[in-house]
Amino acid sequence: MNGPEVRFEAWLSQGFNLYKNNFMVLLLASVLAVLLGSITGGILAGPMAAGLILIALGLLDGVVPPPQAGDVFKGFGWFLQSFLFVFLWGLALLIVWLILNIIPIIGHLLSLALYLAAEALLMFGLFLIVEQNMPFWAAGMASIAMVRSNFWPFMGFGVLAAVIGGIGSILCGLGVVLTLPIQICMVAVAYRDVFGGSAYDVPSASESGWTPPETESDPHSEPD
Repeated sequence: MNGPEVRFEAWLSQGFNLYKNNFMVLLLASVLAVLLGSITGGILAGPMAAGLILIALGLLDGVVPPPQAGDVFKGFGWFLQSFLFVFLWGLALLIVWLILNIIPIIGHLLSLALYLAAEALLMFGLFLIVEQNMPFWAAGMASIAMVRSNFWPFMGFGVLAAVIGGIGSILCGLGVVLTLPIQICMVAVAYRDVFGGSAYDVPSASESGWTPPETESDPHSEPD
């Protein structure tokens, strides 16, 4: 399939406007997510990110009643798959990073390039877990397949969104509660444009062996 157009300006501006127009809700949710993710040593990082994604998509879609900061805890509905996604992909990257860093200079550059590429390739994974109830592996493969269909533009967008989301970590890590939601909002706009309401199907569904459930449920409601 031909990859979808990467609309840098539209995704970045719409994502920032989504953040700006819902600042307090996203800020409070981000504080809860970062705090719980940190004090649990990253164990809750996946579920908390899932909760933030659920809020961002709900705000973007204009659901009624609108999401509240406490809805970040609904991410626990996808606890196992979101945890496995963050932990196992993170572990794989860590192992490769440690191996590459044995090589002076070149290894450091390669590990940085790998991290940036992985950030872009996997950026839609948690969104697919939350909204399409995909298992973590199928979600990762679907995200990778979509990004690969138009790799360099997606890579540029993913890296830019990640840089914006990570700027807050410079301030002793505390500022990340301000910038993380911006990244999530920008990727949420891109996700909705590419996967939801567009002509593009999830590209790796058949390849991964995953098939959608027979009955649809409200993606913004907490799963059973």
